[in-house]
Formats: sequence, C-alpha cells, structure tokens
Amino acid sequence: MNADRPVDNAPYQSLAHGGLTIEGWSRAAVQSYWRIPELKVGFDLGAQPWDFMGTPTWFVSHTHLDHVAALPVYVARRRMMKMDPPTIYVPAESFDDVKKLMVIMHRLDRGRQLAELKSVQAGDEIELSREQVVSVFDTVHTIPSRGFVVWERRNKLKDEFVGLPGEKIRDLKLSGVAITREVRIPLVAYTGDTAPAGLDKNPACFEAKILITELSFIRASHRRDKIHKFGHMHLDDFIERAAQFKNELIVAAHFSTRYHPNEVRKLLDVKLPAELKAKMKLWV
Repeated sequence: MNADRPVDNAPYQSLAHGGLTIEGWSRAAVQSYWRIPELKVGFDLGAQPWDFMGTPTWFVSHTHLDHVAALPVYVARRRMMKMDPPTIYVPAESFDDVKKLMVIMHRLDRGRQLAELKSVQAGDEIELSREQVVSVFDTVHTIPSRGFVVWERRNKLKDEFVGLPGEKIRDLKLSGVAITREVRIPLVAYTGDTAPAGLDKNPACFEAKILITELSFIRASHRRDKIHKFGHMHLDDFIERAAQFKNELIVAAHFSTRYHPNEVRKLLDVKLPAELKAKMKLWV
C-alpha cells in the first residue's frame, strides 16, 4: 500500500502537464477510470480509487462494464462519507437503464443511491464554471458512446476595438456595447473506446492540449477491419494520422490484455514517428 493513500484499492498513474494533472488507469476489458483534479471532473467509472471519491462530476463514455461497473460503488461511498450527491452524465440511450441499475443497487445494498444522473448526446454543452465548458460528441463503438472535450473560455477584445485608447473602450463598455468575444481553447479531449472515425469526425480531438484516448491493438497480425468493426484503434491508425495530432500530450491507454507492457513499449518505440513518440505517454 502507498503510505500517501488511506485506501489503496485500485491502481492509477499520475502525470502533470501544462497546469493539469491526469490521473487514472485503463486496460481493455478490465477497467477504465480517469480524472483531472484541477477541473474537478472524471471520465468513466470502471473502478473507483478511494482517492477519486472527492471528484464530484463524472462523464461516462459508454456502459460496457469496464467503464461503468463502479458507478454504484462511487455513489455509495460519497453518501457514506456524507458528501453531496455527485453529478453523473451518461449517453442518452443508456440513461433509463443506468437509472434502473441504481434503483436495483439501492434494493440490494439497502443504501440510497443519491446522485444527479443526466443524459447527454452529441452537441450538448455542460458548463463546469465561468471559465470551462464541456462539449459532447459521438464516438464509434459497439454500443452508444460519447466523447468529451473540456474547453477553456476566455473573453478577447473584438478586432474592431483593438488599438483604441483605454478610456474609449471603457466608454463603449459603459454604453452597453459588447466589446469582447468568447474564445475557446480545447484543454482536454477524452474519447473512451472508439474506432478511428470517432477522432476523424471531431477535430478538437487533434487540437486539444491533452488527448486521452485508446490504443487497444498494436500487432501487425491483428486485422484493422475487424478491430474497427468492434470500435477500437490500432497502432497503424495513429501512425497514419501522425501529422494531424497537434496535441501537446497524448495519453494512450486501454491496451489489450494480450500484450505485456514490455511488448507495448518496445513495439511503439520502433514504429512510432519521432514527433508522435515525443508527445505520447503510454499508460501501461
């Protein structure tokens, strides 16, 4: 047990980049869970490290068990610790069944499942604060699935007012003239499980400062057409798109259990283009 953690019940790694911390773990068919403490949000609930309990808002990409199994555990822990009910966003197509799941767990556990459950579909936006907003997009998987982008919002002086004296800008503002426009900067993109089309149809995934995504398969012998059919990515999909990734950091995870971590590291070290390798962190 790590002495810094009161209960070391689920593994996770941590990485700081650009003022944000990425914490989590993901292995295909086992468990996926991530959080960004500074933004007070998490993605997927395949397991629930005790440390993550304080994060109040979660976005569930889809309802395969390795991404959602710990939802009732997380909700029950917060109730037990007398924390406010969390807010949990799930794909709209899964909303009713997730709600039923929480009712069933209430009956089995004899403990109330207190949470604000909300459905999301592509195009929705959720305000986290004055400075951050989350947009929702469709990914491509075997069941309805969503990806999420956290944007930073800034107000920038409109071009027509640039260069004006400060007192003139002040007078325009006092007279009710809108002198600024909103500028959005994609901070974090999270895809959950997806075939390449989930990235290709959503340019913000390539533009976000940090991209957290899946790289389930790496061997040349694994057929990409079959991998894509089941809603996953292959190493060659990343190599083909190497020039499109403008991200500062790419967290690649969700590797198949067929692979030993050493195989993942060695093969990607050989095959990844230098520029892509420099920005990719392998979560193995």
